[in-house]
Amino acid sequence: MTHFLIWYLTLTLLGLLSFPLVYSLFPKLADRGYSFSRAAGMLVWSYIFWMLTSLGISENNIGGILLGLAILVGLSLWAASRIFSDLRSILEWFKKNSRLIITVESLFFLSFATLALFRAANPEALGTEKPMELAFINAILRSPTFPPRDPWLSGYAISYYHFGYIMTAMLAKLTTTAGSIAFNLMTALIFALSAIGAYGILYNLQILDSEIQNSKFKIQNSALLAPLFLLLISNFEALLEMLHQKGIFWKTNTPNFWTWLNIKTLNEDPATLVPIPERFWWWWRASRVVQDFDLAGNFREVIDEFPAFSFILGDLHPHVLSLPFILLAVTIALHIYLGGWRGESKIFTYRFTLSPLGIFIVALTLGGLAFLNTWDILIAAALIASAYALKRVSENGWTWQRFEDFLYFGMLTGIVAILLYLPFYLGFSSQAGGILPNLINPTRGAHLWVMFGTLLLPIFFWMSTLWHGEINWKLGFGLVLSLLFALWFLSWLIAWVASFANSTLAMTLMQSQGLATFSELFAQANARRGTYIGGTLTLLLVAGGAVSLLFFRKMPNNIEQAERRAPSATSFILLLTLLGSLLVIAPEFFYLRDQFSTRMNTIFKFYYQAWLLWSLAAAYGISILLKKKSGIVLFALILTSLIYPVYGVMSKARANTLTLDSAAYLQEDEAAAIEWLKNAPDGIILESVGGSYTGYARIATNTGLPTVLGWPGHESQWRGGHEEMGSRQGDIEMIYSTPDWETAEALLAQYDVRYVVIGLLEESTYLLKEEKIDRHLELVFSQGSVRIYRFP
Repeated sequence: MTHFLIWYLTLTLLGLLSFPLVYSLFPKLADRGYSFSRAAGMLVWSYIFWMLTSLGISENNIGGILLGLAILVGLSLWAASRIFSDLRSILEWFKKNSRLIITVESLFFLSFATLALFRAANPEALGTEKPMELAFINAILRSPTFPPRDPWLSGYAISYYHFGYIMTAMLAKLTTTAGSIAFNLMTALIFALSAIGAYGILYNLQILDSEIQNSKFKIQNSALLAPLFLLLISNFEALLEMLHQKGIFWKTNTPNFWTWLNIKTLNEDPATLVPIPERFWWWWRASRVVQDFDLAGNFREVIDEFPAFSFILGDLHPHVLSLPFILLAVTIALHIYLGGWRGESKIFTYRFTLSPLGIFIVALTLGGLAFLNTWDILIAAALIASAYALKRVSENGWTWQRFEDFLYFGMLTGIVAILLYLPFYLGFSSQAGGILPNLINPTRGAHLWVMFGTLLLPIFFWMSTLWHGEINWKLGFGLVLSLLFALWFLSWLIAWVASFANSTLAMTLMQSQGLATFSELFAQANARRGTYIGGTLTLLLVAGGAVSLLFFRKMPNNIEQAERRAPSATSFILLLTLLGSLLVIAPEFFYLRDQFSTRMNTIFKFYYQAWLLWSLAAAYGISILLKKKSGIVLFALILTSLIYPVYGVMSKARANTLTLDSAAYLQEDEAAAIEWLKNAPDGIILESVGGSYTGYARIATNTGLPTVLGWPGHESQWRGGHEEMGSRQGDIEMIYSTPDWETAEALLAQYDVRYVVIGLLEESTYLLKEEKIDRHLELVFSQGSVRIYRFP
């Protein structure tokens, strides 16, 4: 409770200190940036702290953190002196916007407290990616400077996007919060920042809407739909779980709805007919709706996560940490679309109608997103560049120069973003291995609607209300259809060229599919795409409708020219809808090659951001549709998806005692050993090595001290191979199991080991020969089943 209050007060103070700065930078927004002042302040503060520490100007300590905060406060005070003549004018703004402020503050506190309470009921950093995330937080807390040390590969820095963990560690160090507690508080904080960020976007959009702008009270209430759709609304899988659990539409040993739907576990006979699923982690299935099979019938896992699932799961992974800052990027795009930061910037011979300040703000945000979750920079850059181009279209009409605006603006801000965060890229490596064509796995329409139906329904119904007047829909749909054909053709062209360039690889691929020739692959793959045409048709309708309404709808003659050019909420929402559909279209034809060699991760990352964009569009659409009875009925149908977070929370939160300490589950002896190491002099530790998603690397994870090797599979993913790991796994086994002290001593010296840990996990993993260690090393800790020796 104490830590929660300290974090709440710290973030509230940060928001107030940052507000004069964002107020001065976002004059076109109705809320002047109040709803995202915390997130913006966090981004700027963290950037200053990280950059100064990376350059060696400051250190990773309280002094460095306070120096970064002092610079942020200085910038804010300078901004305040320019925009407010005295304290009275500041108070006047707060008084005038008191309802907005009360709503934002109430939403932030309730969201933060609710998620913190949920995390306190299931706090353990166990399973899935949690140990990795906690390891990063503790390693950053323990690293004297940046880049922070890799906790699972001694002698190396972290080679993964880790800005969110720097933010977490920064708050933990400032508030004297243990890393194990900061883990859960940061999860709750991200939820709360996302809630008020989404709220602010919809609020600022609705102010533009001539139909409802006459009532700010209505806007302040209806803007709550944005966090509802983004964070709580789920896909339709949970509703299907309930129907399946009751045996509805099920007939044993005969084809039925569930076998046609063919979602794993839902296509099996329900074990028991009860109202609520009893299967362990039944809520997990909602993140695995899309089902991929190769042509030989082998299942290929696909991840289609969404925010409600993320917060029930509780992983503090980069795609979750970046949520408030993607929303910040959406807000920046909106501000540019509304005419913010007008000016002129010239790069070589090309002129931009955006001031250097605006370009810097965009680049700082894009660079931060790449450091938070590298996938996001392309998505956010495309959104902001599209908003810039759309503004140019609304002012000057469409020419091919608008397409150049999009490309050059995106390239410029992307390059500046990389330069602003250059220290990160200098030490970053990746498993990415290029772009591959997706030839055999189109997404079924049924699966797409189960995944996105709660968002697509309000979007479709809302777009239908705009479908009047003169619309050149043939051109709009024709462009999207041409894009789909071009992507299909390009994917097969690349595959055909690759089959000649590497015939051995091509033959291996075809044999794995049970095929003999490339022509067989072409025929069967496209037959499947034709069978599962529903997904493509759905995406054609979404994208084609958005393009038609956004670019090819003729305004009535009675509308003045100035009003035609004025920014509208409708156009911006259509832009979000279009970009969301392009994110879902992309993995239908291409995916990023990684160690999994499937489109699993590409769908995961793209669908997650599509959910964010479409949730904002759906929330706006529902706010319009609720004026009619049909809209109320539609909203009621969508609200049935709330059974997912309700029953998911009930299933997950079953702790007898409440605590925010993610390490509270540790066995008493190991907890004592970890506490001893936290207070011991710095040094590399040696512990047992094992597979990912296990209890291995538990000492490094909970102390922040680097171990010789943690989870080999994860290190391979982060670094794109095994080169850095070398023979470490075998060497560790040799140290523990060899009876020869000289061999063990040489390896301990090679890896500069200071502490050797022996516990139950080491005893069960290796044929332990502890006598040599006990004879030659100093025993510095012993309790129950755990001993720690110091070397040399």
